[in-house]
Formats: sequence, C-alpha cells, structure tokens
Amino acid sequence: MFRIWAPNANKLQLETNNQRINLAKCERGWWTARVQLEHGQDYSITIGNKTGIPDPRSPWQPDGVQAASRHVDHSRFQWTDYAWQSRPLSSAIIYELHTGTFTPEGTFDAAIERLDYLLDLGITHIELLPVASFLGNRGWGYDGVSLYAPHEAYGGPDGLKRLVDACHARRMGIILDVVYNHLGPSGNYLPLFGPYFSQRHKTPWGDAINFDGPYSDEVRRFFCDNALMWLRDYHFDGLRLDAVHAIVDTSAVPFLEQLAIEVKDLEAHLGRHLFLIAESDLNDPRIVRSRDSGGYGIDAQWSDDIHHAVHTILTGEHSGYYEDFGELEHLSMAMQQPYIYAGRHSPHRQRIHGRPPLGLEGRQFIAYLQNHDQLGNRAHGERIHHLSDIARAKIGAALILTSPYVPMLFQGEEWAASSPFLYFVDFADEPELARAVAEGRCREFGAFGWNPDEIPDPTS
Repeated sequence: MFRIWAPNANKLQLETNNQRINLAKCERGWWTARVQLEHGQDYSITIGNKTGIPDPRSPWQPDGVQAASRHVDHSRFQWTDYAWQSRPLSSAIIYELHTGTFTPEGTFDAAIERLDYLLDLGITHIELLPVASFLGNRGWGYDGVSLYAPHEAYGGPDGLKRLVDACHARRMGIILDVVYNHLGPSGNYLPLFGPYFSQRHKTPWGDAINFDGPYSDEVRRFFCDNALMWLRDYHFDGLRLDAVHAIVDTSAVPFLEQLAIEVKDLEAHLGRHLFLIAESDLNDPRIVRSRDSGGYGIDAQWSDDIHHAVHTILTGEHSGYYEDFGELEHLSMAMQQPYIYAGRHSPHRQRIHGRPPLGLEGRQFIAYLQNHDQLGNRAHGERIHHLSDIARAKIGAALILTSPYVPMLFQGEEWAASSPFLYFVDFADEPELARAVAEGRCREFGAFGWNPDEIPDPTS
C-alpha cells in the first residue's frame, strides 16, 4: 500500500513506469493506492498542476532533491552487526566528522578506510554531520530537504549502511546529526502537501515547524518516523538533534518528549541501546531530566558554556556571545557544572539566563574544544591553534578530555590540522539564493566586528 499525507491536495497521483495512478483520499488527510513499488523503482507525485514532485518521505534521491524519488527495500541489505551493542554514552569519546571533507573522496565508503585510524586514536563513537539530501553536491547538510534520503553525492542509502556496518564491525558506535527545526530553502516541497510549517511561530530560518497547531499530529509523525528510520533501518546508535531551542512547541507533551518516548520504545523492541543528544543554548536542565522528574528524557546535551569558557581564556576573544565569558572564574565553574549561566545575568543577552542543573551528572553533557559551529561560524573558519598556539590548544584539549563530561573532538583537531573549516554551500544553479546566503553571512558576523569585505563567499 502506497500512502502520502497531503491534506492540502484536491487530487493526488503517483507517476511510475510511464503511468499515473490516482490515489484515494482517506481520513485525516492521508491518500492511498494499492501499489507495491519494487526496490530501485523510480516514481514521483503529481499534486494539483505540479508534476514530477518527489515524495515527502522519499528514501532515495539519486538525481537530486528536485527530481524523481527512488524506492528502497531496506530488507535487501546484508547486515553483519548481529547482536551489536553500543557502549554506554557515559564512556564515549566522540569524533565529529563531515562526510564531504573527511576524506578527499568525500564519501561514506572512503570514510570506512579511516575507521581503523580513529579506533587507534581511542574514538568510541563517530558523529556524522547531517546526511539528509540537500541542494547541490557540497554543503554542511543543515539545509536538508529530503529528510529520509541519504545524500547521493556521499554514496546514497547503501553507502551509508556500509559505513554504519563497518563501524559496528570495529566495535565503534555511530551517531547521526538530524535537523528538525527547519528545512533548506530550495527543494522543500512539504508546503504543497500539508501544513508542515506554522505562521504563528518564527525561527531564524523563517516559519517554524508546526509541532503544536492544527494537523500537527501528522507533522510530528513525519519527524518521529524519520528519527526511528535512522535508528531502525540504518542501525545508528544515537541521534544528535540540531538546535532544539529553535523548535517552538507549546503542547502539553512537547515533540522532544514524544520523540524520547518513542526512541525508548524502539530500544525495547530492538534490544539495542539507543540514545538522543540535544543541542540547546537555553541552559534548561529539563531537556535532559528524566520524565519522572518533569523533564523531556533526552539522554545528553551539548554545552556551549563549557566551550566558551575555555575558548575565551585560550584566545582572549570577547566579542559577540563571547562577551559573557573570559574570566578564570568562568573556567573554574565550567569544570564543575555544565551551565555557567544558570540563573545569572547575561551581559550579551541583557537578561537573566539559564537554570541551575541540580541533580544532573557530567555524563549527561557533551564537552568540546572545537566543533563544526565554533569553527565554521567564524568568518575564516579558524581552528583553536590558529587563534592561540599549539601549547594553549593542548591545554584546552587536556581540560576537555579530563573534564567530568563526555568529550568530543572535531575532525583534524587531534593533529592541529592546518586547514580551516568554513561554512559552504553549493547553490550554483540558483544565483539569487547564493547571493542571499552570502549577504546573510556578512550580516551575521556584524556582532563580532569582522570586516564584511574579508568574509569568504560560502558559495565559492
């Protein structure tokens, strides 16, 4: 049975094998047709007068995010990780990597060749920046639009499965970064199908995802099913949830709590340890508190306060959001608790920020000296040793690795790689969008006092 949720549609057709099949409208905005697609079969959707539209839940976009979808039969892949169990997150040493720049080839298969090196380094889990399909071949992945389809330039669905399987063969866990707070600006066809976005709430990227308005039950289902797919069909051990502070949700049971519940249910069904890690700048301990204690039940959270406290001491930087840090007192506090701003006044925000993380443990927080944001959201993508020196970078690494938190390295940090890590996108086919992105970067860096004329073009 083929199903699509499209409450906005008056007529819906499935186009495959040079024929169009009418879908029947069912309850709550779902449309169905008695069609069984074969593995590798191409198909697209006709909605209204628009033809050739990819499936919102397309599992494969071999020709890009604006082309036809391709069906994937997940049962065909031959896994070798039977009875695999990831070690507890509390004992992890995480290595964050970007598939497209981790190797010269920039593919999942090429990354497999580097796993033994990471194992020798002492890494227990790798964390991939987002791999959901996005416009063009190159990018960070945070502009994904086909959330169910692994990016074709990296190796597509089977390439990703081979990488996960290879990690597990080496007793190494693997985490995927997913973005549930916005979609990319091009190739996003979701509004054609239904009210996936809310005009009541805004984010830095535009309208927020509709997690709490009319029809939000099925919107939540779309994102929860996506998370469960990565864990079940691709055998990931955990997910890192990007910028959850940009998820606006006034529901009695917030989306994050619902997701945590469903992941724990899947964990029980699979008999395999699974976990969620949230990125948040709210300094709100409810994110990682157990549901019994009034929290959302997320397993761990990134802590920028720890990074900022170490970074400002090593570099002496105090512009932008770094103005809240820079004293040895901040560094001392960061080594004892994950939130420095836990109910104290923030000069940068001009208000009291955060809440005390009472009763929480270090294992519930991820600490890092560098990550993709803290490098790539600089004008020139400098690494810590570019801003200070090797000796200070070693001190910073020692502080992170011996802290009470779960440590994370960013690719190349372990040898002080000379290459910067800049933000980049591949919008060559859409020059107006490319220009808007470049101008937006210049505005964003105004608070840091960086010269706009010297900021590299992210579309270059």
